[in-house]
Amino acid sequence: MSLSPRIGVVIVTMGTRPRELEALLASVAKQDVPAARVVLVGNATSLDDVSTDALDAAGTPGATVVTKVALTENLGCPGGRNVGLELLRDAGEVDVVVELDDDGLLVATDVFREVRRRFEQNPRLGVIGFRVADEHGRTERRWVPRLRAGDPMRGGQVTAFLGGGHAFSVPMLRQIGLWPGAFFFGHEETDLAWRALDGDWEIHYVPTLVLQHPRTSPARHAVYYRFTARNRVWLARRRLPAPLVPVYLGVWITLAMLRMRSLTGLKAWWGGFAEGVRAPAGRRAPMRWRTVWRMTRLGRPPIL
Repeated sequence: MSLSPRIGVVIVTMGTRPRELEALLASVAKQDVPAARVVLVGNATSLDDVSTDALDAAGTPGATVVTKVALTENLGCPGGRNVGLELLRDAGEVDVVVELDDDGLLVATDVFREVRRRFEQNPRLGVIGFRVADEHGRTERRWVPRLRAGDPMRGGQVTAFLGGGHAFSVPMLRQIGLWPGAFFFGHEETDLAWRALDGDWEIHYVPTLVLQHPRTSPARHAVYYRFTARNRVWLARRRLPAPLVPVYLGVWITLAMLRMRSLTGLKAWWGGFAEGVRAPAGRRAPMRWRTVWRMTRLGRPPIL
């Protein structure tokens, strides 16, 4: 990585949040360290109506290159992001990629500057997770990447990150690969985080880096229960040492049943679980026991 890491940005949209996307692009344009390149991916949507005038005028004239990629099919969140990540990784124009949800907002103007500083100082830093907060500055417990989530302002090394706002080291992506596109929706962050840790990269939660995001429930998606169950099975089959697979799945079956409040959701969940058992999960590459111990020392063994 160069002494002054170059920042790239990937944003995936389905075209359903035009106002939020416009505000997000404006917040990217206001960063006091301009992005070298911004890739906007339309997941089964045209980007003809999306204006990037704010980015084109940001910082030094010509400093930010904007690329629009309109996909003809919906590849899901991880699949759509992979299109942007692959473009930036292979072009060799950036050293760090910031990925942002299209309904998020960077409320501060020095986010990229701080991201650049942290990656510059730590060559083993693979992922920076932002703190997600609503419009009132509140962070929900499920948005804190720790088991002990009472204090959202406690940063440091963690074993997970939120997909809504984060930054990746490009050298890390070249080593461990990109998102598991087949997951489509759900637990793709865990798969990538476990690979990063197994590759001896660090994941840092930095609560001073804030992505403003509306409070929504993941269960608002019709396919939430199905994909959640299926992808947990795939995750275990792909990434866990064999003795931990039944432990992990047993823990999450118990938690899912205790939390379930919908008969429709229950049927979809078990349907997804069965699909995860039957369908190919992709190449099996279990993490080392050294990584299991490292995650345990960081406060979250890979069974929770």
